[in-house]
Amino acid sequence: MKMIPANMRDKSVSMMKAGVAAVTLILTLGASASAPDAPVDAKTPPTATPKAIKHRHWFEIGQASWYGKYFQGRKTAAGETYDMNGLTCAHRTLPLGSWIRVTNLKNRKSVFVRVNDRGPVPENRIVDLSYGAAQRVGIAGIAKVKLETVRNGDPEMAKALLAQLKMPLLPIYGQ
Repeated sequence: MKMIPANMRDKSVSMMKAGVAAVTLILTLGASASAPDAPVDAKTPPTATPKAIKHRHWFEIGQASWYGKYFQGRKTAAGETYDMNGLTCAHRTLPLGSWIRVTNLKNRKSVFVRVNDRGPVPENRIVDLSYGAAQRVGIAGIAKVKLETVRNGDPEMAKALLAQLKMPLLPIYGQ
């Protein structure tokens, strides 16, 4: 039994990767959106509003570099074959498979990349971008960047990531 419809078998592998990325993002963002509301306390007057919960926003600022041709086709720490033209990166501590937004602080261009490798080797750098990701944000050598994790329940970040993947934003059920 074939699991891929006949009209999809002829599509490129990059389209399949974009679909996997979109499903991962939707599941990540949907987990927080589908959580039930907190129970209402009978003693609380109906006009009282609950206190806003402050979520910590993780980010990191530092030097980024890129890696390309020499590593093309080799295995990454995640077990994937490295594609220098893909939108991936190497980070020392972020979980493999997590998504981050990388912003070049000189020109304010940003790109979403998936962590699939460990590195960078030089201690003065915080991330190694794939060649394709570095090209998107205008990095030819080393540049100062800001890293932000894709956060649950952040519709602005979700729209930006889906726009990068060139996929339509589907309405969320119940909104």
